[in-house]
Amino acid sequence: MITLIAEINGNIASAFGLLGAAIGVGMIGNKAAEAVGRNPGASTKILVQAIIGMALAEGLGVLALFLAK
Repeated sequence: MITLIAEINGNIASAFGLLGAAIGVGMIGNKAAEAVGRNPGASTKILVQAIIGMALAEGLGVLALFLAK
């Protein structure tokens, strides 16, 4: 019974960690699209920064997935 509760708690923590990463990636993509819309000439620099930010957010999501279990 105790192991079942611990497993459920770990799954909930993993879900919240991955939800946070998904929200972060969505916000980064949204702001990058807005920035390119405002200044199309800087799209290459914006894309590089957006990809780095998304990779960091996804990395934290993966850490949440593995460390919470």
